[in-house]
Amino acid sequence: MKSSTMRRTGLAVAVAAALTAASACTPSGSSGASAEKAPPPRRDATQGAALAGSLAALRTAERSTDRAETARVESTTSMGALMSMTAHGALGWGDGITGTLTITYTGGTMADTMRRLGTTSMEARYLPDAYYARMGEKFAQQADGRHWIRYAYDDLESLAGGSGALLRDQMRTTTPNQCVKLLLASGDVRRVGQETVRGERTTHYAGTVDVARIADAGLKKQLTQAGVTTQTVDVWVNDRDLLAKKVEKARLTTGVLTQTAYYDDYGVKITTGKPPAGDTQDFRELLHKQGGTS
Repeated sequence: MKSSTMRRTGLAVAVAAALTAASACTPSGSSGASAEKAPPPRRDATQGAALAGSLAALRTAERSTDRAETARVESTTSMGALMSMTAHGALGWGDGITGTLTITYTGGTMADTMRRLGTTSMEARYLPDAYYARMGEKFAQQADGRHWIRYAYDDLESLAGGSGALLRDQMRTTTPNQCVKLLLASGDVRRVGQETVRGERTTHYAGTVDVARIADAGLKKQLTQAGVTTQTVDVWVNDRDLLAKKVEKARLTTGVLTQTAYYDDYGVKITTGKPPAGDTQDFRELLHKQGGTS
């Protein structure tokens, strides 16, 4: 593989990894209330009461998780033959997304690409205006000895035009409670029951999102742009009304995306600093050196 191609591929892989690891859920500016206006299936009185109770509990969980502002995160993600990966670290969402994740590719073509770049693991640091990805030694040899790539969120629009704008918005708004919002928007929510998650008592809720039936035009557009046609969402809420676990399976135009994530230690202190300037290369400058976009 030519060095310029390796650099371009590494840039794209770092973007995909940092975005997907933070949270695969498509962002939504909606609280879920407007989406619930879509005509629901007919239910008897008992079913209607159960649905109302589930929706009320999920709205409380969405607000409580949002107010917590930080948590430790551990996730596994797969997307067909393209990739499988793990991520762990701590994230905050009180003022844009902040925090640090260690992302490791465990399989798929993206793991092969990263292996050719000298490592299958990378550190991603999220700050309010940009995120930083630490690549391997082989990549640094092709980038003036610098290990870190800086992606300013405003610059992400340079990636593939309109899809870059979507990436930019996702990086700024992705939070754990987005999956709860998406479940509220589905109009198809059920309480599965009480379950234990890593020693903690939780309540399990599940639903299916059919993008074609979503009434919220803004959310529907975001899901469509992300290539989502249908998606199942399962969430586990603890006794403090905080998200403890989520599992989502989305059917995209490019295949099936599956992600499982665990959240704990809400309120943990987040201290994320910028990498040394002398060891950092700006994403836009790297693209300019290659005479185009990735």
